[in-house]
Amino acid sequence: QVQLVESGGGLVQAGGSLRLSCAASGRTFSVYVMGWFRQPPGKEREFVAALDRSGGNIYYGDSVKGRFTISSDSAKNTAYLQMNSLKPEDTAVYYCAAGGVYFSGRYGRAHDYDYWGQGTQVTVSS
Repeated sequence: QVQLVESGGGLVQAGGSLRLSCAASGRTFSVYVMGWFRQPPGKEREFVAALDRSGGNIYYGDSVKGRFTISSDSAKNTAYLQMNSLKPEDTAVYYCAAGGVYFSGRYGRAHDYDYWGQGTQVTVSS
C-alpha cells in the first residue's frame, strides 16, 4: 500500500501562486507515476498534471499548461505542483494520485490510478 498526504492548499488572490506538496509513504518503490487532479464544486474530477518515476514523461491538462509545473523529489518521496497565475476557475479540491508498476499509461484517467490522497482545498479569489 502507498499512502499520500497533500499539503499547501489555501486561499490566494487571482494572479498569485501556491505550491502543493504530496508526500508518499509505504511501498513507494512500487509507484510508477504521480499525478494531480482537481475537483471544482459541483463538477467532475479533472486531470491537472502527471509525471512518471523517471521524470522523462510529463503531462498537463490543457487548462493549466504554461501556468502549473509538476516536479518530484525522489529522495523525499514527494511530488509538487507549482501553481502560478492562478485564476478563480482554478478553485477546487486538489488530489494527489499515484499509479503502480502496471499503470496503463493513460495519465489523464483518474480511474487508472491506484492510490489517492485526501485532497487539499485551493481557493482563488477574484
